[in-house]
Amino acid sequence: MKPLGPIPAGFVANGTGQLLIGGTTAEALADRVGGTPLFVYDAARVAAQAARFRVAFPGIALHYAIKANPYAPLLLEIAKLIDGFDVASQAELERVADLGLPISFAGPGKRDQELETAIRAGVTINLESEGEADRTLAIAGRLGIAPRLAVRVNPPFGLKGAGMKMGGHGSQFGVDHDRAAVLVRRLVEAGADWQGLHIFGGSQALNAAALIDYQRQTVALAAAIADQAGHAPRHVNLGGGFGIAYFAKDLPLDLEAVGAALARTLSERPSILRDTSFAIELGRWLVGEAGVYLTRIVDRKVSRGRTFLVTDGGLHHMLAASGNFGQLLRRNYPVAIANRFGDAPEEETTVVGCLCTPLDLLADEALLPRAEVGDLVAIFCAGAYGLSASPSAFLSQPTARELLL
Repeated sequence: MKPLGPIPAGFVANGTGQLLIGGTTAEALADRVGGTPLFVYDAARVAAQAARFRVAFPGIALHYAIKANPYAPLLLEIAKLIDGFDVASQAELERVADLGLPISFAGPGKRDQELETAIRAGVTINLESEGEADRTLAIAGRLGIAPRLAVRVNPPFGLKGAGMKMGGHGSQFGVDHDRAAVLVRRLVEAGADWQGLHIFGGSQALNAAALIDYQRQTVALAAAIADQAGHAPRHVNLGGGFGIAYFAKDLPLDLEAVGAALARTLSERPSILRDTSFAIELGRWLVGEAGVYLTRIVDRKVSRGRTFLVTDGGLHHMLAASGNFGQLLRRNYPVAIANRFGDAPEEETTVVGCLCTPLDLLADEALLPRAEVGDLVAIFCAGAYGLSASPSAFLSQPTARELLL
């Protein structure tokens, strides 16, 4: 038996054992949209996360990283809760261009057309290299527009304990910290509208002490670069990296401890950052626990003593739950039988998808209530890096539906 991840707090059953999502049964939600597989996102949960952030980080701007979940109705709701969007492609930019919030554009390999679109739209471009700076300045010169530019910095330290480290080593992300000041001076001298610095060291961190230390180092690094460049940054994006509890033994991040420590760090920041504003960009932490993936059992079989529940969904919709999205050692997400939610487990079963590959594994040797054909499987923590991060065209299976409550 392999343990399941912890179901986020607040999910309950009605009197007949049916999982409620936003006050409605999972079965009713599937009926509402015409069937499964289905991603359900609870806007109230996202709003509660944003409100919690505001209390813990007063005076810090909250940005949403669209790559976590670009579902259009969700973006409309999130726009009411945040201060800016962070995009990583022109298509993402176009999704939020008319929502009236500041936009920053990060990511390596930006095409010339993407750079031109961003310059024309007044988007802040987070430059990932000197070469990207060359191209951006040349395009802006041709257009006769002073571009809004920031320098993404590859820091000499990483975010300890992060699920994915993006600092402290050679990287396609950002300009190495010891070259950043030279690039800043060059941008200012070229007449660009230099916005500041973007420093992102990792993602999916649950250790508050590690995040506190990372943010302290990040503020110090921003001040050092500003001093070397001789220019104070208008803004510093501190990155994000706040994680959520996916797996057994994961403990939720102590957000309030991180917020209190950052307040102390900023109260003591060097004078060159006195008038600098700060932002944190979050994706997974804002929307991850708000999403549930529902998939229906279409077959139940026993093979060599093992029970398999075969569903109409799979890794082509929810790649991360299959363990094929960055896990070094596969572990089970939080999973439940939606129409027997809260019932005592009765048997060890393996939940698989409908694809012709043994990689299509949604819950491995999990202890669950007995489930039959027609029952619904619920996979939690599905609000981030779900449908848009999965190979939806694989084997030409139908795409999943999405629904915002």
